[in-house]
Amino acid sequence: MHLAFRFSYFGDRFFGSQMQPGLRTVEGEFIEACRRLRVFDDWREAGFATAGRTDRGVHARNQVCSFETGMPDRAVSALNQVLPADIWCTGWARAPEGFHPRYSAVSRTYRYYFFAPDTPAMHEAAQEFVGRHDFSSFARVGDRNPERGILAARVFDDGPFTVFEVTGESFLWNMVRCMATALEQVGRGEAGPGEIARLLAEPAGERLPAAPPEGLVLWDVGYGITFTPLQIDEKSRRHLADRRRYHTLMAEVSACLAPGEGPFS
Repeated sequence: MHLAFRFSYFGDRFFGSQMQPGLRTVEGEFIEACRRLRVFDDWREAGFATAGRTDRGVHARNQVCSFETGMPDRAVSALNQVLPADIWCTGWARAPEGFHPRYSAVSRTYRYYFFAPDTPAMHEAAQEFVGRHDFSSFARVGDRNPERGILAARVFDDGPFTVFEVTGESFLWNMVRCMATALEQVGRGEAGPGEIARLLAEPAGERLPAAPPEGLVLWDVGYGITFTPLQIDEKSRRHLADRRRYHTLMAEVSACLAPGEGPFS
């Protein structure tokens, strides 16, 4: 059976999501859990794949993977018990025919959390991203097509954080983090909203620097399929509670720092 799992993770203890020999990665831990359960023996034969890669330090709320298995009941009932505390499945689905977590996605949503003083100006500037543009100034393009379609963008306050949320058809490497850098400059009064429009219309020779990875969350991946909810394992619940206390403390500390000195600045 071809199964799809929706899962979350904190990225600060991983060397990114993609498997790397000798390093702790999200895919490596997930595949090892499947092997321990004998859900599959060889990840290549099982066709294991994820919706996309995240860099070291980047988190995910709704990442998605899929694979073939002859033990679907065992996978659904036991994966959360053997996954490490900083990875947990939140839902599962029987994948439709031809499903691939990367190529079947119709949209991706990211959120970037930081501290900035002028949310309305940042929200106004973020609207310049909506539509199809050349993002050469906002990403590591390489030999890929620099044009990407952005479906929605907004900036809003969430407790002590300023949040940039963006939904697109697809994204280039470091694209959201470079967009966040541009918006933070607007929020601090270091650039006007028109600067983003200018960089989109006239791509510069050099791209903007990427904001730190710790503030980025892969928020959702859209497929038009329904995931059946899964219960989070107790060890992950404890881990979440510990991380919540940590981030609450860091937010309080950052509120006392000068602009530009916060952990996500």
